[in-house]
Amino acid sequence: MRAFHIASTGATPAICDISRPTPKQGELLLKIEACGLNFADLLMIKGEYQDTPPAPFTLGMEVAGVVDALGPDTDGPAPGTRVAVFGGQGGLADYGCFPANRAVALPDDMTFSDAAAFLIAYGTSHVALDHRAHLQPGETLLVLGAAGGVGLTAVEIGKQMGARVIACARGADKLEVARAAGADHLIDAKSADIREACKALGGVDVVYDPVGGDQFKAAFRACNPEARLLSIGFASGEVPQIPANHLLVKNLSVIGLYWGGYLNFRPEVVTNSLATLFDWYAEGRIKPHISHVLPLERADEALEFLRSRKSTGKVVVTLT
Repeated sequence: MRAFHIASTGATPAICDISRPTPKQGELLLKIEACGLNFADLLMIKGEYQDTPPAPFTLGMEVAGVVDALGPDTDGPAPGTRVAVFGGQGGLADYGCFPANRAVALPDDMTFSDAAAFLIAYGTSHVALDHRAHLQPGETLLVLGAAGGVGLTAVEIGKQMGARVIACARGADKLEVARAAGADHLIDAKSADIREACKALGGVDVVYDPVGGDQFKAAFRACNPEARLLSIGFASGEVPQIPANHLLVKNLSVIGLYWGGYLNFRPEVVTNSLATLFDWYAEGRIKPHISHVLPLERADEALEFLRSRKSTGKVVVTLT
Protein backbone atom coordinates (compact mmCIF):
# COMPACT_ATOMS: atom_id res chain seq x y z
CA MET A 1 0.00 0.00 0.00
CA ARG A 2 0.99 3.65 -0.37
CA ALA A 3 2.21 5.61 2.65
CA PHE A 4 3.72 9.06 3.20
CA HIS A 5 6.55 7.63 5.24
CA ILE A 6 9.55 8.78 7.25
CA ALA A 7 12.11 6.00 6.88
CA SER A 8 14.66 7.22 9.46
CA THR A 9 15.12 10.06 11.93
CA GLY A 10 15.69 13.31 10.09
CA ALA A 11 14.77 11.86 6.69
CA THR A 12 12.47 13.72 4.30
CA PRO A 13 9.03 12.08 4.15
CA ALA A 14 8.14 10.48 0.83
CA ILE A 15 5.47 8.27 -0.68
CA CYS A 16 6.58 4.65 -0.71
CA ASP A 17 5.14 1.14 -0.82
CA ILE A 18 4.92 -0.63 2.53
CA SER A 19 3.11 -3.75 3.68
CA ARG A 20 -0.52 -3.45 4.71
CA PRO A 21 -0.64 -3.77 8.52
CA THR A 22 -2.54 -6.43 10.45
CA PRO A 23 -4.59 -5.32 13.46
CA LYS A 24 -3.54 -6.60 16.87
CA GLN A 25 -5.80 -7.13 19.86
CA GLY A 26 -7.47 -3.83 20.70
CA GLU A 27 -6.96 -2.44 17.19
CA LEU A 28 -9.01 -1.98 14.05
CA LEU A 29 -7.82 -1.91 10.46
CA LEU A 30 -9.15 1.15 8.67
CA LYS A 31 -9.45 1.72 4.94
CA ILE A 32 -8.50 5.38 5.04
CA GLU A 33 -10.46 7.82 2.92
CA ALA A 34 -9.13 11.16 4.23
CA CYS A 35 -6.51 12.49 6.63
CA GLY A 36 -6.49 15.91 8.29
CA LEU A 37 -3.13 17.69 8.56
CA ASN A 38 -1.96 19.53 11.66
CA PHE A 39 0.90 21.83 12.61
CA ALA A 40 2.16 18.95 14.75
CA ASP A 41 2.89 17.00 11.54
CA LEU A 42 5.46 19.63 10.63
CA LEU A 43 7.03 19.34 14.07
CA MET A 44 7.14 15.53 13.76
CA ILE A 45 9.12 15.80 10.53
CA LYS A 46 11.78 17.71 12.48
CA GLY A 47 11.48 15.46 15.53
CA GLU A 48 10.30 18.38 17.67
CA TYR A 49 6.80 17.23 18.64
CA GLN A 50 6.31 15.88 22.18
CA ASP A 51 4.77 12.67 20.82
CA THR A 52 6.98 12.08 17.77
CA PRO A 53 7.10 8.30 17.26
CA PRO A 54 10.42 6.55 16.61
CA ALA A 55 11.22 6.10 12.91
CA PRO A 56 10.15 4.52 10.69
CA PHE A 57 6.61 5.85 10.80
CA THR A 58 3.85 7.28 8.62
CA LEU A 59 2.67 10.84 9.12
CA GLY A 60 -0.97 11.78 9.68
CA MET A 61 -2.58 12.17 13.10
CA GLU A 62 -6.33 12.09 12.40
CA VAL A 63 -8.22 10.06 9.83
CA ALA A 64 -11.62 9.06 8.55
CA GLY A 65 -12.55 5.93 6.66
CA VAL A 66 -14.28 2.56 6.75
CA VAL A 67 -13.51 -0.20 9.25
CA ASP A 68 -12.02 -3.14 7.32
CA ALA A 69 -11.35 -5.60 10.15
CA LEU A 70 -10.95 -5.91 13.91
CA GLY A 71 -8.04 -7.47 15.74
CA PRO A 72 -8.39 -10.72 17.72
CA ASP A 73 -10.81 -10.54 20.67
CA THR A 74 -11.46 -6.87 19.99
CA ASP A 75 -14.71 -5.04 20.58
CA GLY A 76 -15.25 -2.14 18.24
CA PRO A 77 -17.21 -0.80 15.30
CA ALA A 78 -18.19 -3.57 12.90
CA PRO A 79 -16.47 -3.83 9.53
CA GLY A 80 -18.16 -1.45 7.10
CA THR A 81 -18.72 1.25 9.73
CA ARG A 82 -17.72 4.81 8.79
CA VAL A 83 -15.54 6.26 11.56
CA ALA A 84 -13.06 8.96 12.48
CA VAL A 85 -10.02 8.15 14.60
CA PHE A 86 -7.26 10.12 16.30
CA GLY A 87 -4.32 7.77 15.95
CA GLY A 88 -1.39 10.14 16.44
CA GLN A 89 0.37 8.75 13.34
CA GLY A 90 -0.27 6.50 10.34
CA GLY A 91 -3.00 8.52 8.63
CA LEU A 92 -1.33 9.33 5.31
CA ALA A 93 -1.66 5.81 3.95
CA ASP A 94 -4.21 3.61 2.21
CA TYR A 95 -4.75 1.54 5.38
CA GLY A 96 -3.85 1.92 9.03
CA CYS A 97 -4.25 0.17 12.36
CA PHE A 98 -5.59 2.29 15.21
CA PRO A 99 -6.96 1.78 18.74
CA ALA A 100 -10.52 0.53 18.35
CA ASN A 101 -11.68 2.41 21.45
CA ARG A 102 -10.79 5.73 19.83
CA ALA A 103 -13.02 5.24 16.79
CA VAL A 104 -16.05 7.52 16.59
CA ALA A 105 -18.93 6.56 14.31
CA LEU A 106 -19.83 9.30 11.82
CA PRO A 107 -23.23 10.87 11.25
CA ASP A 108 -24.72 9.67 7.97
CA ASP A 109 -24.44 13.09 6.35
CA MET A 110 -20.83 13.77 7.40
CA THR A 111 -18.29 13.59 4.60
CA PHE A 112 -14.94 11.89 5.11
CA SER A 113 -13.18 15.22 4.54
CA ASP A 114 -15.25 16.92 7.25
CA ALA A 115 -14.61 14.00 9.58
CA ALA A 116 -10.86 14.07 8.99
CA ALA A 117 -10.84 17.80 9.77
CA PHE A 118 -12.93 17.50 12.92
CA LEU A 119 -11.45 15.68 15.90
CA ILE A 120 -8.28 17.57 16.82
CA ALA A 121 -9.33 21.12 15.97
CA TYR A 122 -12.81 21.04 17.47
CA GLY A 123 -11.80 18.74 20.29
CA THR A 124 -8.91 20.99 21.32
CA SER A 125 -11.00 24.14 21.32
CA HIS A 126 -13.99 22.67 23.12
CA VAL A 127 -11.97 21.02 25.90
CA ALA A 128 -9.90 24.19 26.27
CA LEU A 129 -12.79 26.63 26.44
CA ASP A 130 -15.31 24.48 28.29
CA HIS A 131 -13.39 22.06 30.51
CA ARG A 132 -10.26 24.12 31.19
CA ALA A 133 -11.19 27.83 30.99
CA HIS A 134 -14.90 27.50 31.91
CA LEU A 135 -15.82 30.21 29.40
CA GLN A 136 -19.09 31.88 30.43
CA PRO A 137 -21.82 33.57 28.36
CA GLY A 138 -21.15 37.27 28.03
CA GLU A 139 -17.39 37.00 28.58
CA THR A 140 -14.93 38.35 26.03
CA LEU A 141 -12.78 35.75 24.27
CA LEU A 142 -9.67 36.72 22.32
CA VAL A 143 -8.59 34.12 19.75
CA LEU A 144 -5.08 34.45 18.38
CA GLY A 145 -4.31 32.72 15.08
CA ALA A 146 -8.04 32.89 14.50
CA ALA A 147 -8.00 31.67 10.89
CA GLY A 148 -5.87 28.61 11.57
CA GLY A 149 -6.84 25.00 12.15
CA VAL A 150 -7.63 25.27 15.86
CA GLY A 151 -8.15 29.03 16.05
CA LEU A 152 -11.09 29.05 13.68
CA THR A 153 -12.86 26.36 15.70
CA ALA A 154 -12.29 28.43 18.86
CA VAL A 155 -14.14 31.31 17.20
CA GLU A 156 -17.07 29.02 16.35
CA ILE A 157 -17.20 27.33 19.74
CA GLY A 158 -16.79 30.60 21.61
CA LYS A 159 -19.88 31.93 19.85
CA GLN A 160 -21.78 28.71 20.59
CA MET A 161 -20.94 29.19 24.26
CA GLY A 162 -22.28 32.75 24.27
CA ALA A 163 -19.02 34.72 24.36
CA ARG A 164 -18.16 37.95 22.60
CA VAL A 165 -15.31 36.91 20.29
CA ILE A 166 -12.36 39.02 19.19
CA ALA A 167 -10.49 37.35 16.34
CA CYS A 168 -6.84 38.17 15.67
CA ALA A 169 -5.25 37.01 12.40
CA ARG A 170 -2.85 38.27 9.76
CA GLY A 171 -4.41 40.08 6.79
CA ALA A 172 -7.86 40.95 5.53
CA ASP A 173 -8.51 37.61 3.82
CA LYS A 174 -7.90 35.59 6.98
CA LEU A 175 -9.91 38.02 9.08
CA GLU A 176 -12.84 37.62 6.69
CA VAL A 177 -12.75 33.86 7.30
CA ALA A 178 -12.88 34.51 11.05
CA ARG A 179 -15.73 36.98 10.62
CA ALA A 180 -17.71 34.40 8.64
CA ALA A 181 -17.17 31.94 11.53
CA GLY A 182 -18.89 34.36 13.89
CA ALA A 183 -16.24 36.75 15.22
CA ASP A 184 -17.68 39.98 16.65
CA HIS A 185 -14.50 42.06 16.36
CA LEU A 186 -11.40 41.70 14.16
CA ILE A 187 -7.77 42.65 14.80
CA ASP A 188 -5.14 42.51 12.06
CA ALA A 189 -1.99 41.09 13.66
CA LYS A 190 0.09 42.54 10.78
CA SER A 191 -0.68 46.15 11.55
CA ALA A 192 -2.64 46.65 14.77
CA ASP A 193 -1.47 47.06 18.35
CA ILE A 194 -3.17 43.97 19.82
CA ARG A 195 -3.02 45.21 23.39
CA GLU A 196 -4.48 48.63 22.64
CA ALA A 197 -7.14 47.23 20.31
CA CYS A 198 -8.31 44.79 22.99
CA LYS A 199 -8.26 47.37 25.76
CA ALA A 200 -10.36 49.70 23.59
CA LEU A 201 -12.94 46.88 23.46
CA GLY A 202 -13.00 46.59 27.24
CA GLY A 203 -10.23 44.02 27.75
CA VAL A 204 -10.46 40.24 27.56
CA ASP A 205 -11.56 37.52 29.96
CA VAL A 206 -10.20 34.45 28.14
CA VAL A 207 -7.28 34.26 25.70
CA TYR A 208 -6.99 31.30 23.32
CA ASP A 209 -3.39 31.20 22.11
CA PRO A 210 -1.95 28.69 19.61
CA VAL A 211 0.68 31.27 18.53
CA GLY A 212 2.87 32.32 21.48
CA GLY A 213 5.63 34.90 21.07
CA ASP A 214 4.82 38.60 20.88
CA GLN A 215 1.10 38.00 20.41
CA PHE A 216 0.91 36.21 23.76
CA LYS A 217 2.73 39.09 25.42
CA ALA A 218 0.30 41.64 23.96
CA ALA A 219 -2.75 39.57 24.90
CA PHE A 220 -1.39 39.05 28.42
CA ARG A 221 -1.26 42.81 28.93
CA ALA A 222 -4.85 43.24 27.69
CA CYS A 223 -6.34 40.85 30.26
CA ASN A 224 -9.02 41.83 32.72
CA PRO A 225 -8.72 40.76 36.37
CA GLU A 226 -9.30 37.00 36.79
CA ALA A 227 -8.73 36.37 33.07
CA ARG A 228 -7.65 32.91 31.92
CA LEU A 229 -4.97 32.47 29.26
CA LEU A 230 -5.04 29.16 27.38
CA SER A 231 -1.66 28.07 26.04
CA ILE A 232 -2.46 25.80 23.07
CA GLY A 233 0.75 25.89 21.03
CA PHE A 234 3.61 27.98 19.73
CA ALA A 235 3.20 28.43 15.97
CA SER A 236 5.38 31.55 16.15
CA GLY A 237 8.30 29.39 17.26
CA GLU A 238 8.67 31.33 20.52
CA VAL A 239 7.56 29.92 23.86
CA PRO A 240 6.56 32.95 25.98
CA GLN A 241 8.05 33.52 29.42
CA ILE A 242 5.37 34.51 31.92
CA PRO A 243 5.99 37.19 34.57
CA ALA A 244 4.53 35.59 37.68
CA ASN A 245 4.26 38.92 39.49
CA HIS A 246 1.74 40.09 36.88
CA LEU A 247 -0.31 36.94 37.46
CA LEU A 248 -0.46 37.87 41.13
CA VAL A 249 -1.45 41.52 40.65
CA LYS A 250 -4.39 40.76 38.31
CA ASN A 251 -5.29 37.32 39.70
CA LEU A 252 -4.67 35.78 36.26
CA SER A 253 -4.49 32.07 35.39
CA VAL A 254 -2.34 30.57 32.63
CA ILE A 255 -3.72 27.16 31.60
CA GLY A 256 -2.00 24.58 29.43
CA LEU A 257 -3.99 22.35 27.11
CA TYR A 258 -2.75 19.24 25.29
CA TRP A 259 -5.88 17.54 23.98
CA GLY A 260 -4.22 14.23 23.15
CA GLY A 261 -2.92 13.91 26.69
CA TYR A 262 -6.44 13.43 28.04
CA LEU A 263 -6.68 10.14 26.16
CA ASN A 264 -4.05 8.76 28.52
CA PHE A 265 -5.36 9.88 31.92
CA ARG A 266 -8.98 11.11 31.57
CA PRO A 267 -10.38 9.79 28.28
CA GLU A 268 -13.94 10.55 29.36
CA VAL A 269 -13.18 14.27 28.98
CA VAL A 270 -12.52 13.71 25.27
CA THR A 271 -15.42 11.27 24.85
CA ASN A 272 -17.96 13.64 26.42
CA SER A 273 -16.61 16.61 24.48
CA LEU A 274 -16.80 14.81 21.13
CA ALA A 275 -20.36 13.68 21.85
CA THR A 276 -21.33 17.33 22.28
CA LEU A 277 -19.45 18.41 19.17
CA PHE A 278 -20.96 15.73 16.92
CA ASP A 279 -24.41 16.75 18.17
CA TRP A 280 -23.61 20.35 17.23
CA TYR A 281 -22.46 19.21 13.79
CA ALA A 282 -25.66 17.20 13.25
CA GLU A 283 -27.67 20.28 14.28
CA GLY A 284 -25.78 22.48 11.79
CA ARG A 285 -24.24 24.62 14.52
CA ILE A 286 -20.61 23.98 13.50
CA LYS A 287 -19.01 23.11 10.17
CA PRO A 288 -15.30 22.51 9.40
CA HIS A 289 -13.70 25.12 7.16
CA ILE A 290 -11.34 23.29 4.78
CA SER A 291 -9.29 25.56 2.54
CA HIS A 292 -7.46 22.82 0.59
CA VAL A 293 -8.18 19.19 -0.31
CA LEU A 294 -5.37 17.37 -2.13
CA PRO A 295 -4.60 13.74 -3.04
CA LEU A 296 -1.84 11.74 -1.36
CA GLU A 297 0.44 12.33 -4.34
CA ARG A 298 0.46 16.03 -3.35
CA ALA A 299 1.05 15.52 0.38
CA ASP A 300 4.25 17.61 0.24
CA GLU A 301 2.26 20.49 -1.24
CA ALA A 302 -0.47 20.06 1.38
CA LEU A 303 2.08 20.35 4.18
CA GLU A 304 3.59 23.40 2.53
CA PHE A 305 0.24 25.19 2.80
CA LEU A 306 0.55 24.80 6.57
CA ARG A 307 4.25 25.65 6.67
CA SER A 308 3.81 28.86 4.64
CA ARG A 309 0.65 29.94 6.52
CA LYS A 310 -1.27 30.00 3.23
CA SER A 311 -4.13 27.83 4.46
CA THR A 312 -7.16 28.75 6.53
CA GLY A 313 -8.97 26.28 8.73
CA LYS A 314 -7.86 22.77 7.80
CA VAL A 315 -5.94 21.07 5.00
CA VAL A 316 -7.11 17.54 4.12
CA VAL A 317 -5.40 14.81 2.09
CA THR A 318 -7.61 12.24 0.37
CA LEU A 319 -6.59 8.64 -0.23
CA THR A 320 -9.05 7.65 -2.97
